[in-house]
Amino acid sequence: LPTVVVGDIDRGGVLAAFVGTRELLDAEDRALLAGWVVNKFRGDLALLRPGLDELERRTALPVHGVLPWSPDVWLDSEDALDLDARSSGPGSGTRRVVVVRFPRLSNFTDVDALGLEPDLDVVFASSPRDLADADLVVLPGTRATLEDLAWMRGRGLDLAVREHAAKGRPVLGICGGCQVLGRVVRDPHGIEGPAGAEVAGLGLLDLETVFGEEKVLRRHGPGYEIHHGRVHGDLVSGAVTGTMVHGALEDDAARAGYLATALGVTSRASFPAAREQRLDLLGDLVEEHLDVAALLSLARGHAR
Repeated sequence: LPTVVVGDIDRGGVLAAFVGTRELLDAEDRALLAGWVVNKFRGDLALLRPGLDELERRTALPVHGVLPWSPDVWLDSEDALDLDARSSGPGSGTRRVVVVRFPRLSNFTDVDALGLEPDLDVVFASSPRDLADADLVVLPGTRATLEDLAWMRGRGLDLAVREHAAKGRPVLGICGGCQVLGRVVRDPHGIEGPAGAEVAGLGLLDLETVFGEEKVLRRHGPGYEIHHGRVHGDLVSGAVTGTMVHGALEDDAARAGYLATALGVTSRASFPAAREQRLDLLGDLVEEHLDVAALLSLARGHAR
């Protein structure tokens, strides 16, 4: 497939990264390159033009356009590098939501819908003191439940979460975060470590997790499940709630119900509408700033 490389100029060094990427590719992969797109550009395009001309000269590949930086484009990210940009909602909310930033954090877009709520201030944190004034603590998904549980204990975050729950304040665990909240996590097959490992959880939910050899993969309403851990027991205990479903908060009705119960907050956002609006905005930016005809030609398999 013809491949267009998109580079984030906001991080710096994008032109050198383009040239270096091409040089490091094997000849077979290099032959697939069909051009470049610069993303998140701030400033005068005329000042960038000499660099783009040099890029085309050095690589013999065209620049298909330069997308401007826009604060209103907020898409599902593929890695944790974007967490700082997603750390809070559109306003300074009166209720503080602290998401524990696991080192092996996964599926962190689960809290994007909370970030849309104007009454919530959503932040990622990795220190116990950051939980002190939280109205809601969220334990998100993790690629390694046992390692991140040990990380929490090493930093005293386990005690901070328990103290938060002891005050009757809500805690929400999602997938790996749900498993952490239970009584015990068992790994009989050595999925995440030595076979037969058994580690105590935070004990805030009366459930146990057992890792199975086969990963569970299934749709669940608007959300989905993807995990080795099978949970058995109660998913609710007072203000502490667990779910194994990623994307559950993207359902407006489900999110509204949870916020009303947990925080007494009325939801004032629509996640599907916001996502559609952002996709429309991205489409408008692409149409205005990229060579769409050239990209469509590539997509149809025409020669570069």
